[in-house]
Amino acid sequence: MGIEKDIFQRTELLLGKSFIEKAAAKRVIIFGIGGVGSWCAESLIRSGIGHLTIVDSDRVSVTNINRQLLATTKTVGKTKTEVLKERLLEINPKAEITALQKIYSPETSESFELDSYDFIIDSIDSLSNKVHLIQTATKTNATFFSSMGAALKMDPTRIKVTEFWKVQGCPLGAALRSRLKKAGGTSKKFMCVYSDELLKNRGEEIIIKKNSLEDSNDLTDLKADNWSDKKACINGTTSYMPAIFGMTITGLVVQAIEKEE
Repeated sequence: MGIEKDIFQRTELLLGKSFIEKAAAKRVIIFGIGGVGSWCAESLIRSGIGHLTIVDSDRVSVTNINRQLLATTKTVGKTKTEVLKERLLEINPKAEITALQKIYSPETSESFELDSYDFIIDSIDSLSNKVHLIQTATKTNATFFSSMGAALKMDPTRIKVTEFWKVQGCPLGAALRSRLKKAGGTSKKFMCVYSDELLKNRGEEIIIKKNSLEDSNDLTDLKADNWSDKKACINGTTSYMPAIFGMTITGLVVQAIEKEE
């Protein structure tokens, strides 16, 4: 009991008791717990968020180890959501962690009951599903944050936070804006984390067959925009850039809660 009481002592010292009480009552859902989402999830729990839902359909791969919080040589092959849930409960046993091994898509979107959350966080890869999530989330009363791509980047000083429609120099942001305009736009503005840095892979290119794509249209879009993820062409990623993206989103959540009356 004593340990659990003291977990957020330093946070309370900085932000006050009222913040701790508000954070404990917040409901947050994260879509995608890979390089960005896994670090975001942990930093949210360490910040005092009391109710967190993590959504991801994948299992841990050995290639995840260089950048995903939950990936180690001992967790390879295990379900990402269950591995992360176990870790988060070790940090705060009193937190309510819901682990959903599912894919967000137009077909599954209603099952997540997005209207029941205070914060919705997007860190998924599939372009088509990301567009649908953005449109759906911005129709709710929840505060919505989105991560752009963290691959092909090395300079942490070029990471930025801005309103989505003002993002510049990000191929993923451009691809999303193009699709969203065709789909009718968004219901409200939202903030996102991105970087305008775009490096090139120096190692041997790794291609995944087109028939492995969730959406066959993604392959064309990603090549055209010089941006890709595991659905088409695997790009190089540092250990720290996805983590900084994820923790930056946590910072946005913490600031939003702190500013509430």
